Amino acid sequence: MTRTDLSNVQVAKDYTGLCGLVADRIANLVQTKPNAVLGLATGSTPLGVYSALVRRHREEGLDFSRVTCFNLDEYYPMSPKSLHSYRQFMAMNLFDYINCPNWFVPDGLRRSASEIEQDCLEYEARIADAGGIDLQLLGIGRTGHVGFNEPGSAPDSRTRLVTLAEVTRQDAAPSFGGIDNVPRQAVSMGIGTIMDAREIVMMATGAGKAAIVRAAWTEDPTDHIPATWVRRHPNVHLRLDESAASLLLEADA
Repeated sequence: MTRTDLSNVQVAKDYTGLCGLVADRIANLVQTKPNAVLGLATGSTPLGVYSALVRRHREEGLDFSRVTCFNLDEYYPMSPKSLHSYRQFMAMNLFDYINCPNWFVPDGLRRSASEIEQDCLEYEARIADAGGIDLQLLGIGRTGHVGFNEPGSAPDSRTRLVTLAEVTRQDAAPSFGGIDNVPRQAVSMGIGTIMDAREIVMMATGAGKAAIVRAAWTEDPTDHIPATWVRRHPNVHLRLDESAASLLLEADA
């Protein structure tokens, strides 16, 4: 068996170190390109990155005033005022504390299928009008999803309404007070949208992600593991802590 290419993989000792690596890359981009366009992710994995960026803004004057940010996804249906919404998540963990007036999250309000489709086209157009995404930050779900692109998502998929896998809903259940309260759908950028970014940084933390990280970085690209498509991007970087990297490093041994 050929050895896995780990040239674009960097492993930090722990979660704090992992978040520092990713925050360093984002801060460097913002400093060198003040009007950078960022694609951002939600969930627990990037929280430390956002905390580090807030600190750098406060203590070092990292300036986000000309930066534009696009979030990957939003639950559907979901009010933007709900504490479960990703709009509120991003406000409470990042945008309320930095000087970035230009940030966008897909609309999760209940509406007709044709209205959702039109809004998704407009989200894609807004990204294009901004000049495209310079750096897309990704986590990885236990199903191999990126954004809410669950198994079965095509590599050329665009922003659209998707149905969530039960594993994904189960993982979200504690924060919703039970799985019955977790939406069954979401609006998500597609794999094709993600792959249009000029740079992708995928991060994972903890032993619970070790198996899917190994699969994503060693198995042939397949719709069954959407993250495998991301590995084909010409400028993708995988950033892990030691626990998330454990099985990948074994596979390369």
